[in-house]
Amino acid sequence: MVATSQPLAAQAGLEILQKGGNAIDAAIATAAALTVVEPTSNGIGGDAFALVWTKDKLHGLNASGPAPQKLTIDEMKKRGYEKMPMFGVEPVTVPGAPAAWAELSEKFGRLPFEEVLAPSIRLAEEGYPVSPVLGKYWNAAAQKFKELFKEKVYQGWFDTFAPEGSAPQIGEIWSSQAHAATLSSIAETKAESFYTGELAQKIDDFMKEHSGFLTKEDLAAFKPEWVDPVSVNYRGYDVWEIPPNGQGMIALMALNIAQGFEFTEFQSVETYHKQIEAMKLAFTDGKAFISEPGDMPVSTEELLASEYADKRRRAIGEKAMMPKPMELPKGGTVYLAAADDEGNMISYIQSNYMGFGSGAVVPGTGIALQNRGHDFSLDPEHPNALKPGKRTYHTIIPGFLTKDGQAVGPFGVMGGYMQPQGHFQVIANTVDFQLNPQAALDAPRWQWTNGKTIQVEQSFPAHLVQALQRKGHTIQIMNDGGPFGRGQIIWRDPETGVLRGGTESRTDGHIAAW
Repeated sequence: MVATSQPLAAQAGLEILQKGGNAIDAAIATAAALTVVEPTSNGIGGDAFALVWTKDKLHGLNASGPAPQKLTIDEMKKRGYEKMPMFGVEPVTVPGAPAAWAELSEKFGRLPFEEVLAPSIRLAEEGYPVSPVLGKYWNAAAQKFKELFKEKVYQGWFDTFAPEGSAPQIGEIWSSQAHAATLSSIAETKAESFYTGELAQKIDDFMKEHSGFLTKEDLAAFKPEWVDPVSVNYRGYDVWEIPPNGQGMIALMALNIAQGFEFTEFQSVETYHKQIEAMKLAFTDGKAFISEPGDMPVSTEELLASEYADKRRRAIGEKAMMPKPMELPKGGTVYLAAADDEGNMISYIQSNYMGFGSGAVVPGTGIALQNRGHDFSLDPEHPNALKPGKRTYHTIIPGFLTKDGQAVGPFGVMGGYMQPQGHFQVIANTVDFQLNPQAALDAPRWQWTNGKTIQVEQSFPAHLVQALQRKGHTIQIMNDGGPFGRGQIIWRDPETGVLRGGTESRTDGHIAAW
Protein backbone atom coordinates (compact mmCIF):
# COMPACT_ATOMS: atom_id res chain seq x y z
CA MET A 1 0.00 0.00 0.00
CA VAL A 2 1.10 3.56 -0.79
CA ALA A 3 -0.78 6.60 0.52
CA THR A 4 0.02 10.17 -0.47
CA SER A 5 -1.46 13.47 -1.63
CA GLN A 6 -1.34 12.81 -5.40
CA PRO A 7 -2.89 9.79 -7.18
CA LEU A 8 -0.18 9.59 -9.86
CA ALA A 9 2.57 9.66 -7.23
CA ALA A 10 0.90 6.87 -5.26
CA GLN A 11 0.57 4.96 -8.54
CA ALA A 12 4.32 5.40 -9.17
CA GLY A 13 5.03 3.73 -5.84
CA LEU A 14 2.55 0.94 -6.57
CA GLU A 15 4.23 0.32 -9.93
CA ILE A 16 7.53 -0.26 -8.14
CA LEU A 17 5.90 -2.66 -5.66
CA GLN A 18 4.44 -4.62 -8.56
CA LYS A 19 7.92 -4.86 -10.12
CA GLY A 20 9.24 -6.55 -6.98
CA GLY A 21 10.39 -3.50 -5.06
CA ASN A 22 9.86 -3.16 -1.33
CA ALA A 23 8.15 -0.40 0.65
CA ILE A 24 11.33 1.69 0.71
CA ASP A 25 11.71 1.50 -3.08
CA ALA A 26 8.05 2.48 -3.42
CA ALA A 27 8.52 5.47 -1.11
CA ILE A 28 11.51 6.73 -3.11
CA ALA A 29 9.55 6.40 -6.36
CA THR A 30 6.59 8.23 -4.82
CA ALA A 31 8.78 10.99 -3.38
CA ALA A 32 10.52 11.62 -6.71
CA ALA A 33 7.15 11.63 -8.49
CA LEU A 34 5.78 14.17 -6.00
CA THR A 35 8.45 16.68 -7.06
CA VAL A 36 6.82 16.49 -10.51
CA VAL A 37 3.11 16.18 -9.74
CA GLU A 38 2.98 18.48 -6.69
CA PRO A 39 5.63 21.18 -7.22
CA THR A 40 3.54 23.61 -5.17
CA SER A 41 4.66 21.82 -2.00
CA ASN A 42 8.03 20.19 -2.62
CA GLY A 43 10.85 19.82 -5.11
CA ILE A 44 14.26 18.43 -5.91
CA GLY A 45 15.80 21.37 -4.02
CA GLY A 46 14.10 20.58 -0.70
CA ASP A 47 14.78 18.55 2.46
CA ALA A 48 13.51 15.17 3.65
CA PHE A 49 13.09 12.99 6.74
CA ALA A 50 12.12 9.32 7.05
CA LEU A 51 11.22 6.72 9.66
CA VAL A 52 11.83 3.20 8.32
CA TRP A 53 10.54 0.02 9.97
CA THR A 54 12.35 -3.09 8.79
CA LYS A 55 13.24 -6.38 10.51
CA ASP A 56 11.47 -5.31 13.70
CA LYS A 57 13.50 -2.13 14.11
CA LEU A 58 12.77 1.56 13.52
CA HIS A 59 15.45 3.69 11.80
CA GLY A 60 15.45 7.49 11.47
CA LEU A 61 16.94 9.50 8.59
CA ASN A 62 17.55 13.24 8.88
CA ALA A 63 18.23 14.63 5.41
CA SER A 64 17.85 18.31 6.25
CA GLY A 65 20.64 20.44 4.86
CA PRO A 66 22.68 23.02 6.79
CA ALA A 67 23.26 26.70 6.17
CA PRO A 68 26.02 27.41 3.63
CA GLN A 69 29.47 28.13 5.04
CA LYS A 70 29.39 31.73 3.80
CA LEU A 71 25.96 32.50 5.27
CA THR A 72 26.44 34.38 8.55
CA ILE A 73 24.53 36.84 10.73
CA ASP A 74 27.11 39.50 9.89
CA GLU A 75 26.64 38.97 6.15
CA MET A 76 22.87 39.26 6.49
CA LYS A 77 23.21 42.44 8.58
CA LYS A 78 25.55 43.88 5.93
CA ARG A 79 22.78 43.32 3.37
CA GLY A 80 20.41 45.31 5.58
CA TYR A 81 18.34 42.45 7.00
CA GLU A 82 17.01 42.45 10.58
CA LYS A 83 15.45 39.01 10.07
CA MET A 84 15.89 36.25 7.53
CA PRO A 85 13.98 36.97 4.29
CA MET A 86 11.38 34.60 2.91
CA PHE A 87 12.40 34.65 -0.75
CA GLY A 88 15.53 34.98 -2.88
CA VAL A 89 18.97 33.38 -2.61
CA GLU A 90 19.58 34.29 1.05
CA PRO A 91 17.30 31.69 2.76
CA VAL A 92 18.52 28.82 0.53
CA THR A 93 20.09 25.97 2.52
CA VAL A 94 21.69 22.75 1.24
CA PRO A 95 18.95 20.53 -0.29
CA GLY A 96 18.78 17.08 1.29
CA ALA A 97 16.04 15.27 -0.66
CA PRO A 98 18.12 13.74 -3.50
CA ALA A 99 20.66 12.43 -0.97
CA ALA A 100 17.78 10.96 1.07
CA TRP A 101 16.54 8.99 -1.95
CA ALA A 102 20.01 7.62 -2.67
CA GLU A 103 20.72 6.82 0.97
CA LEU A 104 17.42 4.99 1.49
CA SER A 105 17.96 3.02 -1.70
CA GLU A 106 21.51 2.07 -0.76
CA LYS A 107 20.63 0.95 2.77
CA PHE A 108 17.21 -0.65 2.38
CA GLY A 109 16.19 -0.74 -1.29
CA ARG A 110 15.86 -3.86 -3.42
CA LEU A 111 15.55 -2.57 -7.00
CA PRO A 112 18.21 -0.56 -8.91
CA PHE A 113 17.99 3.17 -8.17
CA GLU A 114 17.48 4.03 -11.87
CA GLU A 115 14.46 1.72 -12.06
CA VAL A 116 12.94 3.28 -8.94
CA LEU A 117 13.16 6.81 -10.38
CA ALA A 118 11.85 5.80 -13.82
CA PRO A 119 8.15 6.58 -13.13
CA SER A 120 8.94 10.14 -12.00
CA ILE A 121 11.09 10.75 -15.09
CA ARG A 122 8.28 9.49 -17.31
CA LEU A 123 5.74 11.78 -15.60
CA ALA A 124 8.02 14.80 -16.13
CA GLU A 125 8.69 13.92 -19.77
CA GLU A 126 5.18 12.97 -20.87
CA GLY A 127 3.25 15.30 -18.59
CA TYR A 128 0.14 14.86 -16.49
CA PRO A 129 -3.18 16.67 -15.99
CA VAL A 130 -3.12 19.19 -13.16
CA SER A 131 -5.43 18.08 -10.33
CA PRO A 132 -7.90 20.40 -8.54
CA VAL A 133 -6.15 21.30 -5.28
CA LEU A 134 -2.76 21.42 -7.02
CA GLY A 135 -4.17 23.79 -9.64
CA LYS A 136 -5.63 26.04 -6.98
CA TYR A 137 -2.31 26.49 -5.14
CA TRP A 138 -0.27 26.75 -8.35
CA ASN A 139 -2.48 29.53 -9.67
CA ALA A 140 -2.40 31.36 -6.31
CA ALA A 141 1.41 31.19 -6.28
CA ALA A 142 1.68 32.49 -9.84
CA GLN A 143 -0.56 35.46 -9.06
CA LYS A 144 1.44 36.27 -5.93
CA PHE A 145 4.83 35.84 -7.64
CA LYS A 146 3.85 38.14 -10.53
CA GLU A 147 3.37 40.89 -7.96
CA LEU A 148 6.44 40.08 -5.85
CA PHE A 149 9.13 38.78 -8.19
CA LYS A 150 10.50 41.42 -10.55
CA GLU A 151 14.24 40.61 -10.29
CA LYS A 152 16.15 38.39 -12.73
CA VAL A 153 16.87 35.80 -10.01
CA TYR A 154 13.23 34.68 -10.24
CA GLN A 155 13.06 34.29 -14.03
CA GLY A 156 13.77 30.57 -13.75
CA TRP A 157 10.60 30.09 -11.75
CA PHE A 158 8.43 31.68 -14.44
CA ASP A 159 10.24 29.80 -17.23
CA THR A 160 9.67 26.49 -15.43
CA PHE A 161 6.31 26.81 -13.71
CA ALA A 162 4.49 29.47 -15.73
CA PRO A 163 6.04 29.11 -19.21
CA GLU A 164 3.01 30.55 -21.04
CA GLY A 165 2.80 33.52 -18.72
CA SER A 166 0.42 31.86 -16.27
CA ALA A 167 0.15 28.73 -14.16
CA PRO A 168 -1.27 25.62 -15.84
CA GLN A 169 -4.99 25.34 -15.26
CA ILE A 170 -6.86 22.46 -13.62
CA GLY A 171 -7.06 19.63 -16.14
CA GLU A 172 -4.32 21.08 -18.35
CA ILE A 173 -1.34 18.85 -19.20
CA TRP A 174 1.97 20.09 -17.74
CA SER A 175 5.40 18.63 -18.39
CA SER A 176 9.01 19.64 -17.83
CA GLN A 177 11.84 18.24 -19.92
CA ALA A 178 14.35 20.04 -17.68
CA HIS A 179 12.89 18.37 -14.59
CA ALA A 180 13.03 14.99 -16.35
CA ALA A 181 16.67 15.51 -17.35
CA THR A 182 17.61 16.41 -13.75
CA LEU A 183 15.86 13.34 -12.35
CA SER A 184 17.61 11.21 -14.98
CA SER A 185 20.98 12.61 -13.95
CA ILE A 186 20.21 11.91 -10.28
CA ALA A 187 19.06 8.38 -11.16
CA GLU A 188 22.13 7.54 -13.25
CA THR A 189 24.63 8.79 -10.65
CA LYS A 190 22.80 7.84 -7.41
CA ALA A 191 22.49 11.58 -6.72
CA GLU A 192 26.24 12.23 -7.06
CA SER A 193 25.65 14.65 -9.93
CA PHE A 194 23.56 16.81 -7.58
CA TYR A 195 26.27 17.07 -4.93
CA THR A 196 29.58 16.78 -6.79
CA GLY A 197 28.79 16.76 -10.52
CA GLU A 198 27.08 18.70 -13.29
CA LEU A 199 24.01 19.68 -11.29
CA ALA A 200 26.15 20.91 -8.39
CA GLN A 201 28.06 23.09 -10.85
CA LYS A 202 24.83 24.55 -12.26
CA ILE A 203 23.59 25.39 -8.77
CA ASP A 204 26.97 26.95 -7.91
CA ASP A 205 26.99 29.05 -11.11
CA PHE A 206 23.43 30.25 -10.48
CA MET A 207 24.15 31.24 -6.88
CA LYS A 208 27.36 33.07 -7.84
CA GLU A 209 25.53 35.01 -10.55
CA HIS A 210 22.95 36.25 -8.05
CA SER A 211 25.26 36.77 -5.03
CA GLY A 212 23.93 33.72 -3.22
CA PHE A 213 25.72 31.83 -0.47
CA LEU A 214 25.27 28.16 -1.44
CA THR A 215 28.36 26.70 -3.17
CA LYS A 216 29.37 23.40 -4.74
CA GLU A 217 31.64 22.90 -1.71
CA ASP A 218 28.58 23.07 0.56
CA LEU A 219 26.84 20.51 -1.61
CA ALA A 220 29.85 18.17 -1.70
CA ALA A 221 30.16 18.22 2.09
CA PHE A 222 26.57 17.13 2.72
CA LYS A 223 25.62 13.67 3.97
CA PRO A 224 22.25 12.64 5.45
CA GLU A 225 22.36 11.53 9.08
CA TRP A 226 20.97 8.29 10.48
CA VAL A 227 19.47 9.06 13.89
CA ASP A 228 17.77 7.21 16.74
CA PRO A 229 14.06 8.11 16.75
CA VAL A 230 12.57 9.49 19.97
CA SER A 231 9.25 8.43 21.50
CA VAL A 232 6.75 8.76 24.31
CA ASN A 233 4.30 6.11 25.42
CA TYR A 234 0.74 7.36 25.02
CA ARG A 235 -1.81 5.08 26.70
CA GLY A 236 0.06 1.90 25.75
CA TYR A 237 1.18 3.00 22.27
CA ASP A 238 4.67 4.25 21.48
CA VAL A 239 4.58 7.35 19.28
CA TRP A 240 7.84 7.96 17.39
CA GLU A 241 9.36 11.09 15.85
CA ILE A 242 12.73 12.27 14.51
CA PRO A 243 14.77 14.05 17.23
CA PRO A 244 15.76 17.74 16.94
CA ASN A 245 16.40 19.73 14.78
CA GLY A 246 12.83 18.69 13.89
CA GLN A 247 9.63 19.86 15.57
CA GLY A 248 8.25 16.32 16.04
CA MET A 249 9.24 16.75 19.68
CA ILE A 250 6.34 19.19 20.07
CA ALA A 251 3.78 16.49 19.24
CA LEU A 252 5.39 14.17 21.81
CA MET A 253 5.52 16.91 24.46
CA ALA A 254 1.84 17.71 23.91
CA LEU A 255 0.86 14.02 24.09
CA ASN A 256 2.83 13.67 27.32
CA ILE A 257 1.02 16.63 28.85
CA ALA A 258 -2.39 15.46 27.57
CA GLN A 259 -2.16 11.90 28.81
CA GLY A 260 -2.55 13.11 32.38
CA PHE A 261 -6.17 13.84 31.46
CA GLU A 262 -8.93 11.35 30.69
CA PHE A 263 -10.63 11.96 27.35
CA THR A 264 -13.83 9.96 27.50
CA GLU A 265 -15.91 11.81 24.92
CA PHE A 266 -15.00 12.54 21.29
CA GLN A 267 -15.73 16.15 20.24
CA SER A 268 -16.51 17.53 23.69
CA VAL A 269 -15.55 20.99 24.90
CA GLU A 270 -13.48 19.60 27.78
CA THR A 271 -11.51 17.35 25.42
CA TYR A 272 -10.81 20.15 22.95
CA HIS A 273 -9.96 22.69 25.65
CA LYS A 274 -7.38 20.46 27.33
CA GLN A 275 -5.90 19.32 24.02
CA ILE A 276 -5.53 22.92 22.85
CA GLU A 277 -3.95 24.06 26.11
CA ALA A 278 -1.48 21.14 26.07
CA MET A 279 -0.49 21.99 22.49
CA LYS A 280 -0.04 25.70 23.29
CA LEU A 281 2.37 24.87 26.11
CA ALA A 282 4.33 22.34 24.05
CA PHE A 283 4.57 24.69 21.06
CA THR A 284 5.66 27.69 23.10
CA ASP A 285 8.46 25.68 24.66
CA GLY A 286 9.36 23.94 21.42
CA LYS A 287 9.78 27.20 19.54
CA ALA A 288 11.89 28.57 22.37
CA PHE A 289 14.22 25.57 22.74
CA ILE A 290 14.36 23.33 19.63
CA SER A 291 17.32 23.69 17.30
CA GLU A 292 20.46 21.65 16.62
CA PRO A 293 20.90 19.50 19.75
CA GLY A 294 24.22 21.16 20.63
CA ASP A 295 22.59 24.60 20.66
CA MET A 296 19.55 23.69 22.76
CA PRO A 297 19.50 25.09 26.32
CA VAL A 298 17.56 22.00 27.48
CA SER A 299 17.96 18.36 26.42
CA THR A 300 15.53 16.20 24.46
CA GLU A 301 15.30 13.84 27.44
CA GLU A 302 14.26 16.67 29.77
CA LEU A 303 11.54 17.88 27.39
CA LEU A 304 10.12 14.35 27.10
CA ALA A 305 10.36 13.55 30.82
CA SER A 306 7.22 12.99 32.88
CA GLU A 307 8.41 15.70 35.30
CA TYR A 308 8.26 18.28 32.52
CA ALA A 309 4.80 17.08 31.43
CA ASP A 310 3.47 17.08 35.00
CA LYS A 311 4.74 20.60 35.62
CA ARG A 312 3.25 22.00 32.41
CA ARG A 313 -0.05 20.15 32.92
CA ARG A 314 -0.52 21.92 36.24
CA ALA A 315 -0.63 25.22 34.36
CA ILE A 316 -3.82 24.18 32.53
CA GLY A 317 -7.01 25.54 34.08
CA GLU A 318 -10.63 25.98 33.09
CA LYS A 319 -9.95 29.07 30.97
CA ALA A 320 -7.74 29.68 27.90
CA MET A 321 -4.26 30.80 28.88
CA MET A 322 -2.00 33.35 27.20
CA PRO A 323 1.38 31.71 26.48
CA LYS A 324 4.26 33.66 24.99
CA PRO A 325 2.73 34.71 21.67
CA MET A 326 4.32 33.93 18.33
CA GLU A 327 3.33 34.40 14.70
CA LEU A 328 3.27 31.11 12.80
CA PRO A 329 3.78 31.15 9.01
CA LYS A 330 2.09 28.67 6.68
CA GLY A 331 3.99 25.83 5.02
CA GLY A 332 4.05 23.55 1.95
CA THR A 333 5.04 19.91 2.33
CA VAL A 334 4.29 16.43 0.96
CA TYR A 335 3.94 13.28 3.04
CA LEU A 336 3.73 9.64 2.05
CA ALA A 337 3.44 6.27 3.73
CA ALA A 338 4.22 2.86 2.23
CA ALA A 339 4.05 -0.74 3.38
CA ASP A 340 4.83 -4.11 1.76
CA ASP A 341 4.03 -7.79 2.28
CA GLU A 342 7.23 -8.44 4.25
CA GLY A 343 6.28 -6.01 7.02
CA ASN A 344 8.57 -3.19 5.85
CA MET A 345 6.97 0.23 6.40
CA ILE A 346 8.13 3.79 5.85
CA SER A 347 6.96 7.22 6.96
CA TYR A 348 8.50 9.83 4.64
CA ILE A 349 8.20 13.60 4.27
CA GLN A 350 9.85 16.21 2.04
CA SER A 351 9.37 19.91 1.48
CA ASN A 352 10.61 23.15 -0.04
CA TYR A 353 9.28 24.74 3.17
CA MET A 354 6.85 27.44 1.96
CA GLY A 355 5.11 26.27 -1.19
CA PHE A 356 7.58 26.56 -4.07
CA GLY A 357 10.33 27.55 -1.61
CA SER A 358 12.65 30.49 -2.20
CA GLY A 359 11.26 31.34 -5.63
CA ALA A 360 14.76 30.71 -7.01
CA VAL A 361 14.81 27.98 -9.68
CA VAL A 362 18.12 26.95 -11.24
CA PRO A 363 17.64 27.65 -14.99
CA GLY A 364 17.16 24.63 -17.22
CA THR A 365 17.00 22.12 -14.35
CA GLY A 366 13.57 22.28 -12.72
CA ILE A 367 15.36 22.57 -9.35
CA ALA A 368 13.28 24.85 -7.11
CA LEU A 369 15.48 25.74 -4.14
CA GLN A 370 13.98 25.67 -0.66
CA ASN A 371 13.73 28.69 1.68
CA ARG A 372 14.35 26.72 4.87
CA GLY A 373 16.86 29.32 6.10
CA HIS A 374 13.94 31.70 6.69
CA ASP A 375 13.47 29.98 10.08
CA PHE A 376 16.93 30.98 11.38
CA SER A 377 17.10 33.78 13.94
CA LEU A 378 19.50 36.70 13.43
CA ASP A 379 19.67 37.13 17.21
CA PRO A 380 23.02 35.54 18.17
CA GLU A 381 21.63 34.67 21.63
CA HIS A 382 18.70 32.63 20.30
CA PRO A 383 19.08 28.80 20.28
CA ASN A 384 18.14 28.82 16.60
CA ALA A 385 20.62 31.59 15.68
CA LEU A 386 22.05 31.39 12.17
CA LYS A 387 25.52 29.80 11.94
CA PRO A 388 27.42 28.42 8.95
CA GLY A 389 26.98 24.65 8.69
CA LYS A 390 24.07 24.63 11.16
CA ARG A 391 20.68 23.06 10.49
CA THR A 392 17.71 25.23 11.42
CA TYR A 393 14.60 24.36 13.44
CA HIS A 394 12.70 22.17 10.99
CA THR A 395 8.94 21.91 10.51
CA ILE A 396 8.66 18.68 8.49
CA ILE A 397 8.15 15.55 10.58
CA PRO A 398 7.29 11.92 9.78
CA GLY A 399 5.51 9.91 12.48
CA PHE A 400 5.33 6.21 13.37
CA LEU A 401 3.24 4.18 15.82
CA THR A 402 4.19 0.92 17.55
CA LYS A 403 2.61 -1.19 20.31
CA ASP A 404 4.41 -3.75 22.46
CA GLY A 405 7.44 -3.66 20.16
CA GLN A 406 5.42 -4.32 16.99
CA ALA A 407 4.75 -1.89 14.16
CA VAL A 408 1.28 -0.39 13.94
CA GLY A 409 2.34 1.86 11.09
CA PRO A 410 3.39 5.19 9.60
CA PHE A 411 1.40 8.42 9.83
CA GLY A 412 1.94 12.06 9.01
CA VAL A 413 0.18 15.39 8.62
CA MET A 414 1.98 17.98 6.51
CA GLY A 415 1.69 21.75 6.55
CA GLY A 416 4.20 23.99 8.31
CA TYR A 417 3.44 24.57 11.99
CA MET A 418 0.23 22.54 11.70
CA GLN A 419 2.28 19.34 11.56
CA PRO A 420 2.82 18.54 15.26
CA GLN A 421 -0.74 19.71 15.92
CA GLY A 422 -1.99 17.34 13.22
CA HIS A 423 0.11 14.46 14.63
CA PHE A 424 -1.33 15.12 18.08
CA GLN A 425 -4.93 15.18 16.84
CA VAL A 426 -4.59 12.09 14.62
CA ILE A 427 -3.01 10.03 17.44
CA ALA A 428 -5.66 11.18 19.95
CA ASN A 429 -8.40 10.29 17.45
CA THR A 430 -6.82 6.87 16.94
CA VAL A 431 -5.86 5.93 20.49
CA ASP A 432 -8.40 7.77 22.65
CA PHE A 433 -11.44 7.42 20.41
CA GLN A 434 -10.62 4.32 18.30
CA LEU A 435 -11.33 6.05 14.99
CA ASN A 436 -10.31 4.19 11.83
CA PRO A 437 -7.56 5.81 9.71
CA GLN A 438 -9.93 7.66 7.37
CA ALA A 439 -12.15 8.92 10.18
CA ALA A 440 -9.10 9.99 12.20
CA LEU A 441 -7.98 12.14 9.26
CA ASP A 442 -11.43 13.45 8.34
CA ALA A 443 -12.34 14.67 11.84
CA PRO A 444 -12.61 18.49 12.04
CA ARG A 445 -9.25 20.00 12.97
CA TRP A 446 -8.16 22.95 15.05
CA GLN A 447 -4.92 24.90 14.93
CA TRP A 448 -3.39 27.16 17.55
CA THR A 449 -1.71 30.15 15.90
CA ASN A 450 -0.75 32.53 18.73
CA GLY A 451 -1.95 33.83 22.09
CA LYS A 452 -5.50 32.59 22.67
CA THR A 453 -6.32 32.38 18.94
CA ILE A 454 -7.52 29.04 17.59
CA GLN A 455 -8.46 28.45 13.96
CA VAL A 456 -11.07 25.77 13.26
CA GLU A 457 -12.48 24.28 10.08
CA GLN A 458 -15.97 25.10 8.84
CA SER A 459 -17.09 21.58 9.74
CA PHE A 460 -16.17 22.14 13.40
CA PRO A 461 -19.42 21.88 15.41
CA ALA A 462 -20.93 25.32 16.10
CA HIS A 463 -21.95 24.52 19.68
CA LEU A 464 -18.34 23.58 20.48
CA VAL A 465 -17.08 26.82 18.93
CA GLN A 466 -19.39 28.71 21.28
CA ALA A 467 -18.40 26.60 24.29
CA LEU A 468 -14.69 27.18 23.62
CA GLN A 469 -15.34 30.91 23.30
CA ARG A 470 -16.93 30.84 26.76
CA LYS A 471 -13.67 29.34 28.04
CA GLY A 472 -11.79 32.35 26.73
CA HIS A 473 -10.54 31.03 23.39
CA THR A 474 -10.62 33.37 20.39
CA ILE A 475 -12.04 31.19 17.61
CA GLN A 476 -11.57 31.90 13.90
CA ILE A 477 -13.67 29.78 11.53
CA MET A 478 -11.71 29.22 8.31
CA ASN A 479 -13.27 28.74 4.87
CA ASP A 480 -10.26 26.88 3.44
CA GLY A 481 -9.20 23.47 4.78
CA GLY A 482 -5.70 23.83 3.31
CA PRO A 483 -4.02 25.38 6.38
CA PHE A 484 -5.13 22.43 8.52
CA GLY A 485 -2.65 20.03 6.96
CA ARG A 486 -2.85 17.04 4.69
CA GLY A 487 -2.21 13.61 6.15
CA GLN A 488 -1.89 9.92 5.38
CA ILE A 489 -2.06 6.82 7.57
CA ILE A 490 -1.31 3.11 7.08
CA TRP A 491 -2.01 0.73 9.98
CA ARG A 492 -1.00 -2.95 9.86
CA ASP A 493 -2.82 -5.75 11.69
CA PRO A 494 0.01 -7.60 13.48
CA GLU A 495 -1.78 -10.96 13.29
CA THR A 496 -3.08 -10.99 9.71
CA GLY A 497 -0.76 -8.49 8.01
CA VAL A 498 -3.83 -6.72 6.58
CA LEU A 499 -3.24 -3.02 5.86
CA ARG A 500 -5.75 -0.24 6.54
CA GLY A 501 -5.11 3.13 4.94
CA GLY A 502 -6.49 6.63 5.18
CA THR A 503 -5.80 9.56 2.88
CA GLU A 504 -6.43 13.26 3.17
CA SER A 505 -9.82 14.58 2.10
CA ARG A 506 -8.39 18.13 2.12
CA THR A 507 -6.23 17.50 -0.95
CA ASP A 508 -5.97 15.28 -4.06
CA GLY A 509 -5.10 12.30 -1.83
CA HIS A 510 -5.02 8.67 -2.90
CA ILE A 511 -4.34 5.19 -1.52
CA ALA A 512 -2.84 2.76 -4.03
CA ALA A 513 -3.12 -0.85 -2.88
CA TRP A 514 -2.14 -4.16 -4.46
